[in-house]
Amino acid sequence: MRNGLGFATCCRLADEFLNTRSTSQCLKLIVSTRSVTKSKDTVTRLQQHVNSNPHTRAVFGSRISFHAVQLDLTSLRSVRAAAQELLSSIPKIDIIICNAGIAGPVIIDWPRAFWAAIVDPIYSVTFPYFAHGTLGLFTKPQLITSLGKKANGSSDVSIDEDSSSTGPAAPEPPLGEIFSANIFGHYLLAHALTPLLAHASRPPARIICVSSIETPDHAFSLTDLQGLTTTQSYHSSKRLTDILALTASLPTSKTYTDKFFTPPGSSRPIAPHPRFYVCHPGVCATDIFPLIFVLRWMKILSFYIARWLGSPWHNISTRKGACAPVWLALAAQEMLDSLEEQGGLGKWGSSTDAGGSERVRRTEVDGWGYGGKVGQGTEFGNRGRRRGAKDLTVEDREAFEDLGREVWREMEALREEWEERLG
Repeated sequence: MRNGLGFATCCRLADEFLNTRSTSQCLKLIVSTRSVTKSKDTVTRLQQHVNSNPHTRAVFGSRISFHAVQLDLTSLRSVRAAAQELLSSIPKIDIIICNAGIAGPVIIDWPRAFWAAIVDPIYSVTFPYFAHGTLGLFTKPQLITSLGKKANGSSDVSIDEDSSSTGPAAPEPPLGEIFSANIFGHYLLAHALTPLLAHASRPPARIICVSSIETPDHAFSLTDLQGLTTTQSYHSSKRLTDILALTASLPTSKTYTDKFFTPPGSSRPIAPHPRFYVCHPGVCATDIFPLIFVLRWMKILSFYIARWLGSPWHNISTRKGACAPVWLALAAQEMLDSLEEQGGLGKWGSSTDAGGSERVRRTEVDGWGYGGKVGQGTEFGNRGRRRGAKDLTVEDREAFEDLGREVWREMEALREEWEERLG
């Protein structure tokens, strides 16, 4: 949260809110970090950012406030603690932006990468085919104590703090670190906060999921929901994000979304359901894949070259990358409903032209197209389109809906399993 897309999203959200909303409206922006020190630093830097603009400095104090909560998405107990803190301290939530994520160690074939940048300068730095992740990334044990060797490689038997001293609890199942940080932690948090989402100022509340431009269908398998057996676990988690968000409002998923939107301790889902939206930041020069100084600047230069050659996705700066999530957060509900009625449920991407002028564009999703409508084309031809992508068919759409239903079923089963295990 301290740097990168999350911080840029907060800055841009504050700026656009102050510059576009009525002076009678106020914003309370809640940011999450993993420590008290980072929380204080982030809030201080956000305040400094707003105060640095003479146009917003005068109204900052009365219209916008920042609050920080400690949250480690790879620790389900931390997720629960953050939810409980918010439930006890604020009356409502209008919007949740699920942005935080990790990629894990990345292995790069450098000779292939340098050659690709020369002969394939746009595509290779949009959908890099010379890098992959590593296997075997698991969270630390979620339960309090552990004995022996665990199923995920760190311990065999985990004992909950509330378990009897006469014998150990059942072995703790493995939980993927990237899966937890990129999707499951958000999923549990949003469910826990449904009582606050139910009291949104202007229902429905919004859950905005920040995905990636790289979400090919082959990266995800329903039989490996957490991406534990693939070197593409980051892309798997982002593909899963797309599927969940795009099928959340479909009738085929209603049995499971009703369960998801039923507050803990209640027997009825909140109404209306909060709306899921999915977006991506395009290609930004973040440190999600850390590089040494020289390689980092070579990467940035290659991004500018791709943009100048016509790529619509190379935003480079995180502020431009924050265009889509901030637009989804502040756009009028009537506008979003109208766009979805005309073009279907879409994945919205931050985009720029060669000169850096930014806008929001629909983005193709394998099996869903640009909005779940057969025959729907792209506004810029094959530029920015993944090679091998196919135009949507009726069969593809039906298969995507079926996959969405199964994904929601699996995620709800996993949520209930972990909530029961945590007690």
